[in-house]
Amino acid sequence: MTTFRARPVVVEMNHLPDPCAHCGARPFSVCSAIEDQDLARLAALAHPFTIEAGRSFIDEGDPAENFYNVTSGTAKLFKLLPDGRRQITGFAGAGHFLGLAVSRTYSFGAEAVETMRICRFSRPKLRVLLEDFPALERRLLEAASNELVAAQEQMLLLGRKTARERLASFLLARAEGQIMLPAGCSHAGRAEAISLPMTRTDIADYLGLTIETVSRTLTRLRTERLIEIPTPSEIVLRDVHALESLASGLN
Repeated sequence: MTTFRARPVVVEMNHLPDPCAHCGARPFSVCSAIEDQDLARLAALAHPFTIEAGRSFIDEGDPAENFYNVTSGTAKLFKLLPDGRRQITGFAGAGHFLGLAVSRTYSFGAEAVETMRICRFSRPKLRVLLEDFPALERRLLEAASNELVAAQEQMLLLGRKTARERLASFLLARAEGQIMLPAGCSHAGRAEAISLPMTRTDIADYLGLTIETVSRTLTRLRTERLIEIPTPSEIVLRDVHALESLASGLN
């Protein structure tokens, strides 16, 4: 299988006096641990890139020399199987910091689902920054812990949940990730429009289902008036409370 490497392009934010201060992902990124007066130092270590859809920017097995902070767009994360197939293990959007739970080499690959903007930080430079800003180190540890929790949730999703429960869980997770609600907040009583830039095949791969099952389940949820599907890349959650009950196995 041929892996296409991205040709990163430095984004225009580099021309701003304080690019990190103008980053839309900063409020919900680990970078929010840096105070405004220190953002210039953070910006000096960041290398912003644009990644085109369909391009890889992390290759499984490559030396883990950098961390990546997603500032816009969506990436799919995957593991390579011995026969060349790929298993999607997650999706990363704005605010995700990639490359934390690795040692010498990357244990996963990452490919842009849509056009993305990413800030790259080299390990040595980031290590120096962490020594001076303990709050940033704490945020990175929190992010690493969240990765572990997400992995455990994925094991539960694939091992115990039905197709309907898996899809409901996925839609709710997308909604929570996109509007960045604090942990424990409920979506009940609110209609949420969520973006699905990934293909139905990607969703099926991630959920351990066939694409036919995903399409059939979405149609059923729409018939039950739990969701609307204005376009293939957008879904509106009409009855979030019912979807939460479904995802929990209570419906």
